[in-house]
Amino acid sequence: MDSHVPIAGPPVFLVAPTELTTGMVALSGPEGRHAAAVRRLRPGERADLSDGAGTLAECTVTSIARDSVVLEIRKTHTVPPPDPRITVVQALPKGDRGDLAVELMTEVGVDTVIPWPAQRSITRWQGERSERALTKWRNTAREASKQSRRAWLPEVTGAATLPEIAKRMSAAACSVVLAADAATPLSILPLPKSGEIVLVVGPEGGISPAEREALKEAGALEARLGPTVLRTSTAGAAATVIMLSRTGRW
Repeated sequence: MDSHVPIAGPPVFLVAPTELTTGMVALSGPEGRHAAAVRRLRPGERADLSDGAGTLAECTVTSIARDSVVLEIRKTHTVPPPDPRITVVQALPKGDRGDLAVELMTEVGVDTVIPWPAQRSITRWQGERSERALTKWRNTAREASKQSRRAWLPEVTGAATLPEIAKRMSAAACSVVLAADAATPLSILPLPKSGEIVLVVGPEGGISPAEREALKEAGALEARLGPTVLRTSTAGAAATVIMLSRTGRW
């Protein structure tokens, strides 16, 4: 085996914070079924638990049933809240590209995702479709958090309007709008070491002039990623990697 190939750690399962206060945890419901039937854990194997709010517990499987697993907590540790926090306002992409965007951003470390029905977004969340799509985004973030072994589960809010986004940007430590024609690359844009950084990723057709002006009035800076144009489903993750590296979180 190539010694440079990373080996995945033990699986992570999400539980309520109160369940990590005892020495034994009975994992049931969807998480228990996944552990027993999909991951096929066995007594003596290592598996970790997370409350999604900063606490991770290293555990050992003690017993298995058809759709549940009992684990003994060996050690717990707490991870402080991420700082600066990265919030991405993601314009609604076409098809399943929204799920891909959420998955990638969760894996790299985004803390909050805000769905945005921009003027040029082809996809529209309305009625029951809105509820289904939001649930899917949240489930995607949950599963990606487990896969990437995150201590903090990212928040996926409900869809926000332009005035709501502008208000949040005005209160943030730094606000950035990705624009392919921006004069400043994100790689040299001054970024704070603490607080909230809000990043806006537009739709396939780009951010409209009126939206762009409203975001500027809210205090947003414009920045570009590089010489190539990324899809809206990958731009947020790429930009987050740059910011995490430059702010010391990576």
